[in-house]
Amino acid sequence: MKKDYDFIIIGAGPAGMTAAIYGSRAGLKTALLEGGAPGGKLLKTNEISNWPGIQKEPGAQLAMDMFAHSTSFGAVYEYGQAEKIIDGERKQVICQDGTVLTAPAVLVATGTRERLLQIPGEETYTGRGVSYCAVCDGAFYRGQQVAVIGAGNSALEEALYLTQFAAKVYLIMRRDVFRADRIAVDQVKKNPKIQIIQKAVPTEISGDGQHVRGLKIVYPDLNREQFLSVTGIFPYIGADPVTDFLKDLDVLDAHGYLMVNSSMETKVPLLYGAGDVCAKPLRQVVTAVNDGAIAAQDAFHKLKLS
Repeated sequence: MKKDYDFIIIGAGPAGMTAAIYGSRAGLKTALLEGGAPGGKLLKTNEISNWPGIQKEPGAQLAMDMFAHSTSFGAVYEYGQAEKIIDGERKQVICQDGTVLTAPAVLVATGTRERLLQIPGEETYTGRGVSYCAVCDGAFYRGQQVAVIGAGNSALEEALYLTQFAAKVYLIMRRDVFRADRIAVDQVKKNPKIQIIQKAVPTEISGDGQHVRGLKIVYPDLNREQFLSVTGIFPYIGADPVTDFLKDLDVLDAHGYLMVNSSMETKVPLLYGAGDVCAKPLRQVVTAVNDGAIAAQDAFHKLKLS
């Protein structure tokens, strides 16, 4: 099956949904292609408290509100998984089920996929104590004990960030070697709220059925295990951009992230990126919607006004 559009958006997270609003409102025949539930990482966030104008709202509710808005101006929701993009005057988005969507402009907003701990309890308590974003959820753990897992810059920076709220932060490392900048390492070591636990491996997350209540870790070298009484667990063992379907277009950096200019356009004309999938310093809902708006507006100007 082949379907023709003016503007195809791949990924229905905040960046993609915002682009759908701007593109369809400007008169572009717009498709919003998503292989899962709309909302992206909003669906994994228990509460959003840094979205301007809304002091506190469940992430899933904000996702539903954004999705309703994203299709209110005529954007068409297409269910499917992009497998390949073929460049041309009309770009072709080949989906896994064989559907082909074509348009002169395509926006990639597929985000990142966190590397999981893959231990019991992780899936059960995601959004209920297990979080992959300290900036998003850290304020919910005022006066509580939390654990950060990882040894790289992200883990150390988020551990430091969490000390603003938490009474204690356990930093759990699989080895005894940091993979972070010296300044971050020094700051972590000097912070009295952070307890560094090295050569330890998380093995199980436990809770009361509603929220995280603890983390079991083992020390392989010592053949010993320990239970940490924590209410928040923040894994930072890495994330990978969802860009495998773009590998033939030479638009990715060494880590697989999309390289874009100030208009969110890659070096392939009218191929855009927005949100967490792009090489950028801050990945937040507010920065994602910014990217989506810019990309859609640029596509409109180049397609309709040039």
